[in-house]
Amino acid sequence: MDAVRLIVTSRRALAAGGGGRELLTEVWQAQALAQAIGSRLAVAGPPELRGEALGLTELASRGCGVLGTPELGPGELRAARLTELGEPRPVLMHLGGLLGEVGIALVGLACSADDEATYWQCMEAIDAADESRDRVLEMLRKLADRDERLPEREAG
Repeated sequence: MDAVRLIVTSRRALAAGGGGRELLTEVWQAQALAQAIGSRLAVAGPPELRGEALGLTELASRGCGVLGTPELGPGELRAARLTELGEPRPVLMHLGGLLGEVGIALVGLACSADDEATYWQCMEAIDAADESRDRVLEMLRKLADRDERLPEREAG
């Protein structure tokens, strides 16, 4: 499945919410997807994005790590269904939106946490999602810079 469709599926699942455990599972799914997309971009994406994409992979991995791996049935891991990236810009725009929504969902969960461990788990996951989103925004900026330079090369 292409990246944008998987991101849209994750956004819908995150918006549907559910209880705390279900929400943390959706946050984990989103971070795992960000990790997979970052990994693909680091290996086969535009050269100017590869460093930031590697950073995204590491940060999203940290986001998954602080949440712990949820129990998923066969075929439920969305990131494993990623078959193609497509154009980087729309993928990154959608991924940035998803990561922003992850942060918002985690703030709500942290505010309603019954125990201190869940609160701090959410805080660490918020930090990872925010830093991941920063990497996505930086990659979008680099794509915009590249696009501005392209007409100069064609005219020269």
